[in-house]
Order: sequence, then structure tokens, then C-alpha cells
Amino acid sequence: MTRTVNLPGGTALPLIGFGTWQLEPKTAYESVRAALDIGYRHVDTATLYQNEADVGRAVMDSGVGREEVFVTTKLRPQDARHARRTLESSLRLLGTDYVDLWLIHWPTGEDELVPTWRDLVSAKEAGLARNVGVSNYSPAQIDLLAEATGQRPAVNQIPWSPAQHDPALLDEHRRRGVVVEGYSGLKNTDLRDPVLTEIAQRYGVTAAQVVLRWHLEHDIVILPRSARRERIAANFDLEGFDLTKEDVAAIDALA
Repeated sequence: MTRTVNLPGGTALPLIGFGTWQLEPKTAYESVRAALDIGYRHVDTATLYQNEADVGRAVMDSGVGREEVFVTTKLRPQDARHARRTLESSLRLLGTDYVDLWLIHWPTGEDELVPTWRDLVSAKEAGLARNVGVSNYSPAQIDLLAEATGQRPAVNQIPWSPAQHDPALLDEHRRRGVVVEGYSGLKNTDLRDPVLTEIAQRYGVTAAQVVLRWHLEHDIVILPRSARRERIAANFDLEGFDLTKEDVAAIDALA
């Protein structure tokens, strides 16, 4: 059973997503095929990654229905003035009529923050994106968008890891009803840390699995990526063990 979190519009967002940053086209295709085969139902790409066509082909060739896969792509800030055109290009490359989530990859210049957000909201209203959100935005920037348009981002995708997490910042998002997706959770973690290796040993899992499970305990969406099938599978296999409150607190304390 895939764990999900509900977005404000009611869409179920799978908590475990497959990230595709830095995956070259052929690798992106093979890795997404493997991920969908293993059971992932959430794939994250971006204009910046230059692999949307391969991701889209992998979804199409997977035998899994399009409506069963939650697909995210992202708009580069430098494309903000041509947002709709960029999304239409992404949809062509992905081979789909809509994305489940469209994010602004980083904040644009101050003057373009609100106009760009209006473009995302209008794409949602046109049915090109089921949900819209942001990445690397502060709560203050999210408030600015919401106050100007009456529409709050559904998601903010930000760096999140045991060494780089902030309960107060998480609370700011929760109070606003914004779902947090964490990226670089493994990249920014010392997987040889004795706290992690001790917990991993106790449950017979890897330190990476412990870190990913810790995210899930906090209801943070994760986006692990790998080009190796066995690691793609391990990153998805997080239900066979439970972290205790003490385990979670010990990992929290690594910040």
C-alpha cells in the first residue's frame, strides 16, 4: 500500500517519489521504468533536468495507467516570462495532457514572484496542471503569493535531511496547509553516523532506509534517486520496520 498525503484540492500525493535529477536520458528512462516496476507511483522531473521526454516515455511504456502515476515537473525561474509556453513544451516532451504537480523551481526575481504564480494558477484552471506549488520558497514568499492571488501553493519542495531540518519551519508550512517535499535527504547526510548505523543494524536495514523512514515519520514527501535497481528497490522498501519515538528523537538531534 503506497502511503499518501492529501493535497488541498484532494489529490493523493504518494509520500515516496522517484527523483530524476542528474539522470542522463537513457539512465532516466531505465531508472523510471525500474521504479514503476518496483511500485513507485510518483515521479519527479523538471525542465532543468533535460530528461522529461525519457521520463514520459518510461511512464508510457511501463504498462501502469497514466492516472495512476503522479508526475511532477518544474519551471526554471529564467522561463518565468514564458511560463505557459514552457509548460506546454514539458507536456509535449512528457507525452501527457497534464501534470499532477507543476512547481516553480526557485523564487523568481521579486517583481515576477506574483505574476509567475498567477501563470501557474491559470495553468491549473486550464487543466494543464492538477496542482501547483513552489520549490525553495520561504514562508514569507508563500504568504505573498497567497495574499496576492487567494491561492496558496499546494507544495513547497525544499532541502530536508537529519542534518538540515527545522521543526519550526515545518510547523510554518503545516499551519498554512502546505505539504513539504524534502530533497537531497540522502545526499546531505553522513550515512556512517553512529546514530544511523546503530539503528540500521538493530532493524537489519541500511542507514539510507533509516533516513528515508525518518522523513515518512514526519510526513515529509521523499524523492530518492538512484540508477541502480537494487537501491531503487531498497529506497522504496520502508514498511518492513518501525522507528520508535526514541529512534526518531535521536535522528532529529543530528541537526
